[in-house]
Amino acid sequence: MKTALITGASAGIGQATALELARRDIGVIATYRTHQAEGEETVDRIQAAGGRAVALPLDLGGQAGLGDFVASVAGALDATWGTSRLDFLVNNAGAGGGDMFADITEDRFDLLQQVLFKGPYFLTQRLLPVLVDGGAIVNVGSTSALPGQVTAGYSAYAAPKAALHAVTPYWAKELAGRRIRVNAVAPGTTRTRLGGDVLLSSPELVESLGQGVAFGRIGEPEEVARVIAFLLSDEAAWVTGQVVEVSGGQGL
Repeated sequence: MKTALITGASAGIGQATALELARRDIGVIATYRTHQAEGEETVDRIQAAGGRAVALPLDLGGQAGLGDFVASVAGALDATWGTSRLDFLVNNAGAGGGDMFADITEDRFDLLQQVLFKGPYFLTQRLLPVLVDGGAIVNVGSTSALPGQVTAGYSAYAAPKAALHAVTPYWAKELAGRRIRVNAVAPGTTRTRLGGDVLLSSPELVESLGQGVAFGRIGEPEEVARVIAFLLSDEAAWVTGQVVEVSGGQGL
């Protein structure tokens, strides 16, 4: 059985990706930061459907615990699947919410940079010895980091997402010798828990945001998850170094 590590898998795109990969007979390590019950719910849903999964805590807000986390991953791989190697990595964990440039604090700026870029950057580096040759990585970026998708109040969010887009082809080039493919998805506005659950609790806002999408609605986590699963699969064996927009035509 192949295995995948998905950060931020307690809800939204991460949880949907965990469930989608499990349906494809892939073992899942699902991480969570503060929502332990939801992380364990992801595992329970996978196991109820006949899959195998483990939930592990991970805080990308600092580098100090990354070594211990990688050791926990190795332990989970051995105990649950009898292997020492990981096939797939999905860098999905995030932090959301808008902050106007004139008002954002340095602490808030640093948090977004840490969670959205520096954290996944060095987590991926630490996991390289564990990833199998011929494996795959998908970074979850954002349409906010694409040209023509500028929304006031999101400069500090878009900047680290743009950095994640930028390193994707560089990682792809450097890891090509190991046949590790690296791609990114750039979801448009998607119904997730980011931004204080506002997209889950404000139907009027959801309707308004949908008016800016060609298909007339915002995206669902499962729609992004299926694209991530494709990029990890053998069907995308000749795709690497790409940033794939998954937005239903947002901004068209």
